[in-house]
Amino acid sequence: MNCKQATRLLSERMERTLTTKEKLALRLHTSMCSSCRRFGKQMDDIRLLSKSYMHAELKDKE
Repeated sequence: MNCKQATRLLSERMERTLTTKEKLALRLHTSMCSSCRRFGKQMDDIRLLSKSYMHAELKDKE
């Protein structure tokens, strides 16, 4: 797996469940690639911030 494939999967995992094969390949790649690990962390942070924002917006509308 290269970085382009890894970043695609890191993005896709937010919208769908990765296959076992994809998860293993991604785990192997990110264990060796600090750039993709950082990208994955950033994607996780964005997801959490988005959820927090949506929760706050819904709460404000009540």
